[in-house]
Amino acid sequence: MWRVPRQLCVRVARGGKLSGPRHRPAAFMSTLLINQAQYAWLKELGLREENEGVYNGSWGGRGEVITTYCPANNEPIARVRQASVADYEETVKKAREAWKVWAEVPAPKRGEVVRQIGDALREKIQILGNLVSLEMGKILVEGVGEVQEYVDVCDYAVGLSRMIGGPILPSERPGHALIEQWNPVGLVGIITAFNFPVAVYGWNNAIAMICGNVCLWKGAPTTSLISVAVTKIIAKVLEDNKLPGAICSLTCGGADIGTAMAKDERVNLLSFTGSTQVGRQVALMVQERFGRSLLELGGNNAIIAFEDADLSLVVPSVLFAAVGTAGQRCTTARRLFLHESIHDEVVNRLKKAYAQIRVGNPWDSDVLYGPLHTKQAVSMFLAAVEDAKKEGGTVVYGGKVMDRPGNYVEPTVVTGLAHNASIAHTETFAPILYVFKFKNEEEVFAWNNEVKQGLSSSIFTKDLGRIFRWLGPKGSDCGIVNVNIPTSGAEIGGAFGAAHRETPHEM
Repeated sequence: MWRVPRQLCVRVARGGKLSGPRHRPAAFMSTLLINQAQYAWLKELGLREENEGVYNGSWGGRGEVITTYCPANNEPIARVRQASVADYEETVKKAREAWKVWAEVPAPKRGEVVRQIGDALREKIQILGNLVSLEMGKILVEGVGEVQEYVDVCDYAVGLSRMIGGPILPSERPGHALIEQWNPVGLVGIITAFNFPVAVYGWNNAIAMICGNVCLWKGAPTTSLISVAVTKIIAKVLEDNKLPGAICSLTCGGADIGTAMAKDERVNLLSFTGSTQVGRQVALMVQERFGRSLLELGGNNAIIAFEDADLSLVVPSVLFAAVGTAGQRCTTARRLFLHESIHDEVVNRLKKAYAQIRVGNPWDSDVLYGPLHTKQAVSMFLAAVEDAKKEGGTVVYGGKVMDRPGNYVEPTVVTGLAHNASIAHTETFAPILYVFKFKNEEEVFAWNNEVKQGLSSSIFTKDLGRIFRWLGPKGSDCGIVNVNIPTSGAEIGGAFGAAHRETPHEM
């Protein structure tokens, strides 16, 4: 998040508020969930039938108007006017101008502003969690928990704001010292995915802010209401502190806005969370201009259970990691390697556990499993199941679309595939678990590492020697390395966490 600053030469013309929303037919507006009594709480977040999706100190937007839908029933929630290219240009200019103010604020005072953002999120945590559940589709406890992650990283950032330093090094010249000082990079672009529409932005935003950077956010179009609601909370804190709103700017939009951010030399660092395919394109565009990127891409996470594993830990951990968020986490367990001596017993226990999963509307507090995010995700789920069958896999549980409104599919367990089956080496954002038998430690460690995606991995064993081999250079080649806990449930993040050979080990 740092670099030696250079002179900024961007001037910003004074501008009024961006154009407001156009009128929509009353009949259509009446069908929006936001106008139904049980969803009146949405208006407490400052949302309305048609929302402006651009913020740079004032709200507006001159791009396409999109409708966001509830994955649990595919009913329209509300509408958001996206950013146009002109909106993007104006917002970048205002953000760069805001940096001149923000970079001069002492780091501890920047930390105080971030603390206030965390407190403001705390006040809205339940209602914002409800929105995450409604628009993204994850169960309520996960929606609230995601907002809590943003709060937690704000707390972490506040501490860091008083610890930013640099070493004093010996000089070769008498009477001199070398002082290493870290300066802000400037404008940090943040492109986030649908599956963690609050937390991923928070991880980037809180740290970037205390370091003296300004942020430009583009969330996933399908979770635009969440982006707007979170930005409204932040904007109020900035306003109360008499700071430029463009310190935390928002440009809701699609690929055109994302491409503009990737190619824009004024975006000093670009953080992208999403698919490996798109991330590769982003990396090339940023590198082409010699920019800096921070990428969190695919994961094909494995759990390994050895013959000495405690099965009372293995089964619920696999269930949590494979089925949580309907298989749409970056850290979802997609491969399960079982020692041949326990394979059949664990599979039978898993089938019984899967049969007890409570399915329903994700905002109901007793529900443990909700829908996939989009209809397209349902189609990808079905295609993956068919591919697994063609490669010799047997569906021992699930494999079908549920007969109910919304984007619900059955959590699925597949056995009988070869460890190197192409479908098992493909990340499918769906609750499909591929189960394999293994004979010994050497082969299963190799199988864990043979996929192109990294991120998270876990073993279940009581053997201390094996644990340290797993954590060592010949063990897991993943970002997050776990022992006797699931692959999912990562905390605020350490040094890395998005690809091979990254992140501290976790136990």
